[in-house]
This record gives sequence, C-alpha cells and structure tokens, in this order.
Amino acid sequence: MATEATSKRTRDLGILALVVLGPVWGYGWVATKVALDFSDALTFAALRVPLSAALLFLAMLVARRPLRPPPLGWTMLVGLLQTTLFMGLVLTALHDTGAGRVSVLTYTMPFWLLLLAWTFLGERLRGAQWLAVTLAFTGLVLVVRPWAFDGVVSGVLTVLGGASWAASALVVKLLQRRHTVDVLSLTAWQMLLGSVPLVLAAALVYDGGPQWTLTFWWGLAYTAVLANAVAWFLWLYALHALPAGAAGLGTLSIPVVGVLAAWVQLGETPTAVEGAGMALIIAALAVLAAYGLLAGRDRPVAAGEEPDVRPLID
Repeated sequence: MATEATSKRTRDLGILALVVLGPVWGYGWVATKVALDFSDALTFAALRVPLSAALLFLAMLVARRPLRPPPLGWTMLVGLLQTTLFMGLVLTALHDTGAGRVSVLTYTMPFWLLLLAWTFLGERLRGAQWLAVTLAFTGLVLVVRPWAFDGVVSGVLTVLGGASWAASALVVKLLQRRHTVDVLSLTAWQMLLGSVPLVLAAALVYDGGPQWTLTFWWGLAYTAVLANAVAWFLWLYALHALPAGAAGLGTLSIPVVGVLAAWVQLGETPTAVEGAGMALIIAALAVLAAYGLLAGRDRPVAAGEEPDVRPLID
C-alpha cells in the first residue's frame, strides 16, 4: 500500500515537473532574445554556458555525486555537438530573427534524430514516424521559406543547430551502449567542455562585451539558472517518474509557449505561411509523442535505475 502511494506521488510530481517545464523552457527563448539586444551571441553564450555548468557541478557536490568525468572522448564529442555547435548556431540565429520562429525550428531535432538512428543504429521508421517526418519537413519548408531572401540564413542556422542536437543524442545512445554513465555528471562535464570553444571564439571577436543593463542581467540569470540548470532537473525528474512517451508529450507545450510569449512580449506575429509551417511541426511532434505512448515500448524507470540520457534544450 505504501509502495503504491509512493508511486502515485512520484507520478504526480513528474506531471507537475512537466507543467512547470513548459513555460520555463518556452519563455527561455524570449528571455534569450531580450538579452541578445545587449550582447552579441558568442559573448552571451560564453557567459551563460559556463555559469550553467558551474551550477550543475554545484548540484553534483550537493548530491554527493563523484566529480570524475565520464569517458572523456565521448564526453568531448557530446559537448562539441550539444553545447558548442547547438548553442553557437541557435544563439547566432536568435540574434537576427524571432524567438517564436527559432523555438519551433529547434524542435525539428526529434525528426533528425529519427533519420540518424535509422541510418546509424538500424532503428527502422514505422508508418506514424514517416508521417511525422513528412509533416515536419513540410512545415520546415514553410517556416524557412527558401524561396525568400529574408530570414533564410537564420532559419538554416537554427535547423543545423537542431541537427547538431540530434547528432549529440545519437552519440549519447552509442555511449550508453558501451559504458554506464551518470546523467548529471555527463551533462555537467559536456557543458563545461563544450563551453571552452565558445569562450575562445567570444574572446577572438571581443568588441567591448555586453551592455550590463538590468535587463541583460535578468536575461542572463533566467537563461543560465532556470532555462538551463533548473529546467534540466525538471526534465530529468519527469523522465524518471513517467514513461518517456508521456514526458515527450508534455514537452509539446514548449514551442507553443515560445511562439505565444514572443507574440505577446515582443510583438512577433508569424505570417500565414509561417504560422501554417509552425502548426505542421507541432502536429508532427504530437504524432511522435502519441506513437511513443501507443507503441507501449516505454516504461517508468525502476527504483534505483538511472533514467535514459536525453538531450538538453533551453
């Protein structure tokens, strides 16, 4: 009886974590866009990422986790793809385009991951997954609008960022097949290692640094503390407490919140074509999440077992 009550409480807390995660991560795009009004993208990344890594290492100390890094070569590759390239590309794109647009295009990541897993891991796509990929690709074309000249570069950079994030998830899957890794340790170390090229690149193009306004401080604090460190713990707990398909379904609110928050606070109004494309991408995410639930392959993580490593988003 006590075990059943504990299980229900864990599940309820997992649902609560997802409820909080949606607005925290979704609004993070707007907070980042606001901060980038006072800083170039590389300088902001060079400040934000090491701060987030420091918070994760502090969490490791509090949780009494060993500070020894996971296999270094694998961790460096994850850091390069998930932190250096993903953050660098997406923040550069966000500096020059709308937060709502970037928040949706970033979520093409699951579809790139499907294609990469099919190619490198032999994970065959099923009918519903092909439908999701088709919807997402159609939406992607409508949002990027390759036939127009405005916004194409930022759109391509964001899509490349999503593809880099997907590649990092593939590397993590390969790492898990070969080694047992601590999720928190891998996240902290890959973020620390991935921040090094960002800091070096920011130093090379340094032009006086950001404007240290209250608005910039607020944007930096929100994105480093809430959208990175806290949001990761919420996502990790949700994966621990709920089936992965249910957790994935819960993240569907993130790009929706990003678009709505950008519309309300920043006055970003998508064109009819962009709006249709965004709707198709979100519909594709819904198809993927529903497929994960109905397939019945996912299960809650057993007590004492590490959750699956999932790629980190902001």
